[in-house]
Amino acid sequence: MKIIDCTTYYSEDLMLDIRFNILNQFVDKFIIVEAKHSHSGEKKALNFNINNFPKFKDKIEYLIIENEPEGIIKNTNESSIKRINSLLRIEQSYNYILNALKDVSEEDLICLSDNDEIPNFESKDFKNSKNDIFIFKQLFFYYKFNLFYDLMPWFGTKACKKKKLISLSWLRNLKNKNYPWWRIDTYFSNTKQTNVQIVTDGGWHFTNLKTAEEIHKKLSNFGHHNEYDESGLNVKDIQFCIDNRIVNYNHLADKSDSNKYTAEYKLKLVNDEILPKFLVENKDKYKNWFDHS
Repeated sequence: MKIIDCTTYYSEDLMLDIRFNILNQFVDKFIIVEAKHSHSGEKKALNFNINNFPKFKDKIEYLIIENEPEGIIKNTNESSIKRINSLLRIEQSYNYILNALKDVSEEDLICLSDNDEIPNFESKDFKNSKNDIFIFKQLFFYYKFNLFYDLMPWFGTKACKKKKLISLSWLRNLKNKNYPWWRIDTYFSNTKQTNVQIVTDGGWHFTNLKTAEEIHKKLSNFGHHNEYDESGLNVKDIQFCIDNRIVNYNHLADKSDSNKYTAEYKLKLVNDEILPKFLVENKDKYKNWFDHS
């Protein structure tokens, strides 16, 4: 079984560098997808440069999405429509990966992550499982590699054998649960599956390892950009959160809550033992992305 690692890209060279180095010994092929429009619909330059990653060049396949998906509603200020447009762009970016999977074996494992979600392929849950579908339960970090958000795990990377793959957006939207075989509703649902292995020590989610300016740009263009736009937050607010180890987004809020940027949760400074071995061995190289206070 070969492992095919698939992710989308905007401008996150730091996270790609970390990703490639941690996963290289396990992964047979890296698929990187970049679009010429952000999730908010803003036109953007192509930022990925394969020459920045010479060590992994032979394993990387880079795909470019030239055009917006069908169904986009232009020139709208309505928040719900902006969100629908974002979902269409996200779905397009995931499903475009199929273009690179035509010659993949039916037994090969297709792994889908955002680039800041790094699966742990050394987990016994993963290595000992005979299942065809995997969901990786990951530790959640903010701003720095050692600032831990302990309120909730992050169900990030999802994977399945090629023979079971319906689409990449289907894979991304799977429910984070293994349902028993007798659950009748699973027979009528694409998102509820009975052959899922939850990988409990499933890796790491390192979100917003960026400057305040870069985070502001990201939040203004990512899938939930409508929520951020309406929050009224700016670069100064983000810098305050970074300096004070605060997460101001309420990840536990109900979907109907109009303003999720109301939290003030303090991140935990953690030691090296829960971090990937590669990061611990290269702390000097990435010292600017560790909290030393």
